Amino acid sequence: MSLFEDRKTDLAFHRMQWRMLFATMIGYTLFYFMRKNFSFAMPGLQQDCGISKPMLGNFLFWGGIVYGLSKFLNGMVGDKVNPRRMLCFGLLACTVVNVAFGFAPQIASLFKADCAAAPEGTAALAWTFGILLVANQFFQGTGFPPCAKLIAFWVPPKELATKMSVWNTSHSIGGGLVAKICGVVMGLGVIGAANQGVGMWRWCFWTMAALGFAGLVLMLLWLPGTPREEGLPDLPGTDVAASPRAADGAADGNGPGAMRMVFMNPVIWMLGAINFTINAVRALVADWGPTMLQEAKGLTPSDAGTVIMLFEFAGIAGMLFAGWATDRFFGGRAPRLCVFLMALTAACFAAFWFVPSAALGAAALCLGGFCLYGPQALTGVTATNTATKRFAGTSIGFISLFSYIGVSVAGKVCGNLAHSSGGWMQPLMATVATALAGAVLFMALWRTKASSYECS
Repeated sequence: MSLFEDRKTDLAFHRMQWRMLFATMIGYTLFYFMRKNFSFAMPGLQQDCGISKPMLGNFLFWGGIVYGLSKFLNGMVGDKVNPRRMLCFGLLACTVVNVAFGFAPQIASLFKADCAAAPEGTAALAWTFGILLVANQFFQGTGFPPCAKLIAFWVPPKELATKMSVWNTSHSIGGGLVAKICGVVMGLGVIGAANQGVGMWRWCFWTMAALGFAGLVLMLLWLPGTPREEGLPDLPGTDVAASPRAADGAADGNGPGAMRMVFMNPVIWMLGAINFTINAVRALVADWGPTMLQEAKGLTPSDAGTVIMLFEFAGIAGMLFAGWATDRFFGGRAPRLCVFLMALTAACFAAFWFVPSAALGAAALCLGGFCLYGPQALTGVTATNTATKRFAGTSIGFISLFSYIGVSVAGKVCGNLAHSSGGWMQPLMATVATALAGAVLFMALWRTKASSYECS
């Protein structure tokens, strides 16, 4: 689709648009590598270091809260600062923290804590992991806002669902690859057996840190800025001053505009509530999946990693389908498609538990990933089109705050339910109910306009 009458300008814009898209996908995938590796290290932390499921649940709870707050605060910052510098700073900080994760017992030993010694030693080590996780989650919050800003400045609203869904595959590419890599790392030996697998959790962090540093160098060299920073004109059709809802300061990016377009916008608040449900469902697999698959279905660490990789890759197909279908059949009105996808997600997660075969259960879980990741991608599309490109980072940061409250609550609740009940049926049924709640909330947005650039 041509955006400019001048062919040379149009070609240059499209080339840079795709360069931006793939560079930010790589960058965000690397953030994912250095966030989701913790889930695969958790069985090793339990066996090697004596850290219990409730302790790990507390880590996930507070880490998720901090990540949500960080995405919210950095979303507002991201609308005002250079996106390349912000993304590269975040990659560097996460790389350093992931290196420190691998040395957590040595750091804890400074406080006279022994990895497998007395309870007070285990508590000190747990505090060390908890503090490092919170620090990592804070710096993780600098990854998405610059990507959201660049996408909003380079991609027209009528293509946003399709192309942002392509970009959102970085979540699943990152989640799938880290699942397989860390699954293989942890599966090099049997955790707890004599001289086998002991300490392999360290390499879940160090391997991802090495990849993160390599990606940092790539982003410094390859990631573009906004169209104006690259010597190109602004994206046509995104003059927010022409929109009635963008009045009172939205065009120049000051406070009253943000209040009107984001913080006082009922659609944005509803998207926040929806994001709570989506990410609470996703957290069961993303955070507890390796443990759940090994304990509930009897899989090996490597096989569990493979299933979660397939879950994430099914999510890629689901996002691409959902983005294409939204633009092709629903006129950009993503909530209409998401009603059906969330209902199907609930059905797939229920089937995972009730089918007797481990293989069929894994297939149902992967189909659930296909259905779930479309809505996850499309909430960001809806928020961006609702708040306009001026407040893309702020709006997505705001709804992400709800997302990771959902992650935090689910991480803690699922861990506690699995610990208290001695199984995974209760966490799964709570997840099914949450997915159905998400479908109901999407239904409330059925009549929402495709974007705020529309004047009618």
